Amino acid sequence: MNTLPPIITTPELDLSPIILVVEDVHETRDGIEKLLIADGYRVALARDERDAIESAHRTRPDLILVSLAGLPIDVVLSARSIRQRAEVGEHVPVVVFCIEGLAEGEEAEIEENVYVTRPDNFNQLRRFIARLLNQIQTPPKMEVIQPPTNRISSP
Repeated sequence: MNTLPPIITTPELDLSPIILVVEDVHETRDGIEKLLIADGYRVALARDERDAIESAHRTRPDLILVSLAGLPIDVVLSARSIRQRAEVGEHVPVVVFCIEGLAEGEEAEIEENVYVTRPDNFNQLRRFIARLLNQIQTPPKMEVIQPPTNRISSP
């Protein structure tokens, strides 16, 4: 009897949420990208508002994370502009890193699906993103598929 070993498959990564990271500091942008990828997200990167609009048109992100230099109100206006001009929809959450106006560890919804946050650490940001995307980060489930048994009976 010839039996084949089971085939192990994992779900396609392209089902994971896309996060558009808009950050004007190269090193910070790369660091955030690595951490989000390690959490199982797909990541699109942009260095400014114009770049973010183009990227959002291409990738259709599930969440937009914005950390740009400037006054908090200007960064919030840029974040809202990115979502509106990229036409990704009001249902897409926008998260703005804010250093001024919030104490460390605080987060606030300033209008529907627009948030400002000043996380204490990356773990707090990870939990906030997961909550906004309504998902719990778990490792991909492995599925074992047994091959059919093709028994040929002899006459």
